[in-house]
Amino acid sequence: MLKRGSTIGILGGGQLGRMMAMSAAQLGYRTIGYAPEGDNVSHSVNDEFISAGWDDETALAAFAERCDVVTWEFENVPVDTARAIPQAKIFPDPLALETAQDRLNEKRFIEGLGGRPAAYAKCDSGYDLESAVDRLGAPGILKTRRDGYDGKGQWRIMSVHEASALKFPDAPCVYEGFVEFDAEFSVILVRSQEGEIRFWDSTRNVHEGGILSASHYPATKEIDAQVAEARELARKVADALKYVGVLTLEFFATHGGPVFNEMAPRVHNSGHWTIEGAATSQFENHIRAVAGLPLGDTRTTAARVEMRNILGSDIEEAHRHLSDSRAHLHDYGKAEAKEGRKMGHLTLVSRDTRG
Repeated sequence: MLKRGSTIGILGGGQLGRMMAMSAAQLGYRTIGYAPEGDNVSHSVNDEFISAGWDDETALAAFAERCDVVTWEFENVPVDTARAIPQAKIFPDPLALETAQDRLNEKRFIEGLGGRPAAYAKCDSGYDLESAVDRLGAPGILKTRRDGYDGKGQWRIMSVHEASALKFPDAPCVYEGFVEFDAEFSVILVRSQEGEIRFWDSTRNVHEGGILSASHYPATKEIDAQVAEARELARKVADALKYVGVLTLEFFATHGGPVFNEMAPRVHNSGHWTIEGAATSQFENHIRAVAGLPLGDTRTTAARVEMRNILGSDIEEAHRHLSDSRAHLHDYGKAEAKEGRKMGHLTLVSRDTRG
């Protein structure tokens, strides 16, 4: 258990690291952020921030030496960077990053635990893609195996003709067959260093253009009926990885049961509602887990909660939402409001069922 005043290192400088650092401060810890130069919005809330390359061995060693434990805030931190931190200091185990960073390996890992991803095929060329579409059908989605997020590195394929006309990306890919689903949902859990697991309630997630638009609690009856099975898979994943911290699995709710979509070894956008809507937020529980503290209660404390992402220039007028007594605004402090960029989020909390 980390003593009061200990230092937690956070790899990454984005909004998730920002909210983690705020929770760490609340619990009496210092934080040092580490990321390459950029719009590192956690800089202003960390006690210190180191701007250095992911492959800067000298800077990483100095960073690790000054931290009592280290964690990360997004899943594209290079595995070699995470492995440069002494094993006893880093949570979760970098194996979680290694598993999640390659979509093909991730799907095979899930299948090995009895989970069911969408039908898929490895694609390393245009010929592979045409064969995959011929075998799995269309529509479907071609995805790069690495680095894609929020709809980036993805191409919707509507026919074999489209597959043959596409300029194949200069990267290994995977083709996923179409999944007919009723809704999308997340299972978010926290696992302690002793292996205790707690779950938050699942929300219905709405995506627009590949980016999460909103999360709603309560979810739908279709989702509620499939949460137990999805949680069982998430538990197996967390135990297999000896995971410590917050872990997220995304699912499609289908007529045949939950279909695995992807895994995020970190706090997650669809869990932002927990800051105001749960007894303990995902951010606080992640810090509790990596610090070796007792986990907090994950029960939902509101009758209704809606989290809405604020994208691009919409952040400029976000304060107008505060006229709604249910509203809680989180501005991430990003300098450049690019189209489609997550600039903040709004949470609407109703304490009774009429809201």
